[in-house]
Amino acid sequence: MQEKKLSRAQNPEEVGVSSAVLADMMQHIINEKLNTHSIMIIRHGKVAFEQFRAPYAPWVPHVMFSVSKSVTACAIGFCVAEGLLNVDDPVINHVPELLLKEGDPHISNLTIHHLLNMTSGKETNILADKTKKQWLQDFVHDRFLHPPGEQFCYNNENIYILSVIVKRVSGQCMVDFLMPRLFEPLGVPRPFWENDGYDIEAGGWGLYLTTESMAKFILCYTQGGIFEGKQVIPAEWVAACSAVQAQRDEDPDDPHGDQGYGYCFWHNVVPNSYRADGVFSQFGLIFPEYDACVVTTGGEIFSRKSLNALFEYLPALFIENGGKQTGIKSVEVPQLPAYPVLREGARCPGLEEHLEDRFIMFPAAAQQITKAAGFPVSVMPMAVFFMSADKAGNINKVRFRFGDDTLKFSWSEGPERNTVLCGMDGQARLCQITLGGIDFIVSCSAAWEGSQKLHVWIRPLNSVAERRLVFTFHGRRVSMLPRSSPSIRSMTDYAAPHAMQMIPNPALARMVSGAMDKIVLVMEPIHIGYLQR
Repeated sequence: MQEKKLSRAQNPEEVGVSSAVLADMMQHIINEKLNTHSIMIIRHGKVAFEQFRAPYAPWVPHVMFSVSKSVTACAIGFCVAEGLLNVDDPVINHVPELLLKEGDPHISNLTIHHLLNMTSGKETNILADKTKKQWLQDFVHDRFLHPPGEQFCYNNENIYILSVIVKRVSGQCMVDFLMPRLFEPLGVPRPFWENDGYDIEAGGWGLYLTTESMAKFILCYTQGGIFEGKQVIPAEWVAACSAVQAQRDEDPDDPHGDQGYGYCFWHNVVPNSYRADGVFSQFGLIFPEYDACVVTTGGEIFSRKSLNALFEYLPALFIENGGKQTGIKSVEVPQLPAYPVLREGARCPGLEEHLEDRFIMFPAAAQQITKAAGFPVSVMPMAVFFMSADKAGNINKVRFRFGDDTLKFSWSEGPERNTVLCGMDGQARLCQITLGGIDFIVSCSAAWEGSQKLHVWIRPLNSVAERRLVFTFHGRRVSMLPRSSPSIRSMTDYAAPHAMQMIPNPALARMVSGAMDKIVLVMEPIHIGYLQR
């Protein structure tokens, strides 16, 4: 089905959004160099403002990360409304495999409510390898840090178990279950959602939606579950999701996480508002009192910076009357700058001719460390696949074919082989590839540096990062240096505090945090290969 579009206002003031405040907010985002991919502001059911940072585009689905949790919670709400389950049901009623771990005194007290509000008490390593077909076993064997209901502890696998339960009580995978209940009424085309290999979606992550589709889901919650005059999501469930169901320990450095947690929604620093929240700044901010919502996608791993920037102007952004009544005129809003691509440079015709019809082979032994760690080096950056079950990786059999203003770059990763067209004239080219079983739209450019180094940049528009590969040629010997933006360094800086929180021994926690610095060298090592016919 085609994506059904929301109505658009002629200007922000028509629906009570101040373009002057909006201009200040967007300039702030630009000045702070926040890695924002898209933003959409909706009031009174109409899109008041939208922007996409080139090359990101409205028609490309974007990874949702933990916004997926809010959609999974919605599926549970439909199950409750249809009498398929109750939030007070013991989880073992639906997932008896949890009884396989003997001697666990807490498992019989674990309910669906505890999964929804992150008080299961279960600990799961957020950095663990998400290899397919083991997610249920991982949850079974994870230890209880606390009795269920005693303390908030954010856990991705809580929501995967909810996905398991939806499949078992409905007989359908979650996407099939949600199509007639949620996606079709909202005019959302069938989305891609990563699964565990048994046709059960990840639940807590792995959903891909366009900004428009995400906005319609968030708008429906904003309006109490109503979309275009029809009650789509049960009003009782919207109320349950938006109520404070659990409270996290106070953190003076993170006020955005201290306001309370509902059923897979966070409460905001603005009273009576809440949000769907995914890592790398995927946000759906809901302001029921203002009949307004704000949706963003991005690649900003330090999401606190994004929230700080947004809430400096929210809810002041919303004004009561439209411009026609008040005489307020719209002002021009600055545009997010396009992401850079490699500029056109001098060509190396002799080396280009030498590389034609030859392959670069990278010995498998050179990539064993990253493969053993569960993160083999891929043409997609680690930030793209760190929550994925089918990780691509082990780049090999690289081939270059040069045109007048383009480069065809081909490579293999396991059973998958792809070719992209890279612009060498200062303009990126859009291509489609499949890696790790996921289809990506990619923006690609390439350029020579001097007479021996070839840079290749590939940005997946469905995800959050850009891969930057530098090939250096010395006769038959070729080195490949993988780097990414955002960098592995920024990801380890983000992950270190979380790793420390999960290790009860302070000395060991400090040691693990210190080891994060070395991950940069381990996860993106220089690859040495050789030219072959």
